[in-house]
Amino acid sequence: MGKMFKKILIANRGEIAVRIIRACREMGITPVAVYSDADRKALHVRLSEEAYHIGAAPPTESYLNIDRILQVTAACGAEAIHPGYGFLAENAEFVRRCEQEGIVFIGPSSEPMELMGEKTAARRTMHAAGIPIIPGTMDPIRDEAELRLQAGEVGFPLLLKASAGGGGKGLRLVKEEKDLVSAFRLAQSESQSSFNDSSVYIERYMEEPHHIEVQILADQEGRTVYLGERECSIQRRYQKVLEETPSPFLDDAMRREMGEVAVQVAAAVGYQNAGTVEFIVDKHKKFYFLEMNARLQVEHPVTEMVTGIDLVKCQLEIAAGNPLPFAQDDIRPSGHSLECRIYAEDPYNGFMPSPGRIERLRAPAGGLGVRYDNGTYEGYEVPLEYDPLLSKLITWGNTREEAIHRMLRALSEYQVYGIKTIIPFFQRILRHPRFFEGVYNTHFIEELEKEEESLDPEEKTVALIAAGIRNYKESRQSLSPCPQKPRSGWKIKGRMEAFSRRI
Repeated sequence: MGKMFKKILIANRGEIAVRIIRACREMGITPVAVYSDADRKALHVRLSEEAYHIGAAPPTESYLNIDRILQVTAACGAEAIHPGYGFLAENAEFVRRCEQEGIVFIGPSSEPMELMGEKTAARRTMHAAGIPIIPGTMDPIRDEAELRLQAGEVGFPLLLKASAGGGGKGLRLVKEEKDLVSAFRLAQSESQSSFNDSSVYIERYMEEPHHIEVQILADQEGRTVYLGERECSIQRRYQKVLEETPSPFLDDAMRREMGEVAVQVAAAVGYQNAGTVEFIVDKHKKFYFLEMNARLQVEHPVTEMVTGIDLVKCQLEIAAGNPLPFAQDDIRPSGHSLECRIYAEDPYNGFMPSPGRIERLRAPAGGLGVRYDNGTYEGYEVPLEYDPLLSKLITWGNTREEAIHRMLRALSEYQVYGIKTIIPFFQRILRHPRFFEGVYNTHFIEELEKEEESLDPEEKTVALIAAGIRNYKESRQSLSPCPQKPRSGWKIKGRMEAFSRRI
């Protein structure tokens, strides 16, 4: 048996903190939670053996406060920090501080994180390594004169993208030259406010694209493996909302080729730990490197469901210096898995956040192939200060059709009173003929919304009822099924592992 940490601090909140806490407990590791003023009664605080207050509700005063988190780590005697995702998970300065203070960061070292975090630097590195990249600029645009010149070479439509981040922030689609300068200024402004960096570059816009990502694991002994791909093309405003694996768009030869390229990407930057290589695939099935996420992804459970591999435990083992216990040939995905990200948002009011008290909660009943990753409970007050993701609902089936029907069944059992959620939105997606047939791309939700805009009120009501909602009026009330954050319990090659639910 290899070496392992005795205590780790989890520098995050919500469902991902709960997810990590449960993995730690199964490995005999003491998990330490941190919390802001807004999270004093959060589930991750209740579940931890130790929990420390780190500041006021705004993230800059708590979950993004590097000094405070490192102080707590030293005070509680934790040997390592797991960053989860978001907040400091891809902050190279935070990783450097951990390295300087002798604290193990559960993730890659600062050098590859910094390189992959700056998108134009990553593009240059991948191009030099022979990895296919999307045509566009290799450096940030310096001024409006260069903007016009480079845009003319790339051609319209094109994308303006923030060099320092992702998640749709600082991103603008420009279809015509007349909109170029105004879109450039908007992209710069949003990039500055989101990432404290106004740098923007240009990429060619791909028509009918698919967003495909490949999960990799790389240990400290130089072994890197890929664990299959995830189809992440169901997006709203460039934000993923539903993911699945395997992709209904790829064939076996292509997924193997993309997996091998993902391993090359990791090798090109000396990457260690869990990471995700993201690709854009055009309608002709030609793929291009998009970026590498140097962290655990929100959608990691679907990979766990089909492989039986616990990615959080692998992260901990790698960070502790232990080698991967399997080779590429040992990884044999089985079945199909879907994930719905359940947000506290009102789908009938522009997806506006819906914070408030969860007055009553009926979680999915579970059953074979159903996993519910949550971070809330009945009576919990959903804060306004953070991302409105409440939970993730994941299903597995022997076939894609079975996984979809299982998801619809689980969603129908999932109800929350007191706040609105986007569960009805997922019911419509899953029942749509194009989704059910697996014939969709990143424009699917945009096209779905246009379809609904063309309906008259009576037709819209019929459509909503068909999606499993009793009626349009009820769906607008606060009786909408409410999302929750990931709790644990996943299907591993025919078995369900039950996780602790002590609250």
